[in-house]
Amino acid sequence: MTTYIVTFEVADDLKKSDLKEKLKKYGTFCPIHDNCWVIVSDQTPVQIRDSLSSTLSGSDRIFVIRSGTHSAWINSYGTKHDEWLKERL
Repeated sequence: MTTYIVTFEVADDLKKSDLKEKLKKYGTFCPIHDNCWVIVSDQTPVQIRDSLSSTLSGSDRIFVIRSGTHSAWINSYGTKHDEWLKERL
């Protein structure tokens, strides 16, 4: 299993909501902020991108990045998320 950072710009609120529901279906996920989530998957970045982008319009953007070995942040969504991120990033 690999940890991926998925960042996106989606103009339509309904499409953004649909995208977040798709991200939740990965089962192991953590929102970093409204437009950036972390997921864990056996899929490749291309497979993830293609799966998630099926609900987006041509002007929306999505990036799927395999997590590296170092990270830092401030003001996440709380202690629960901090611990989750520390374990997986």
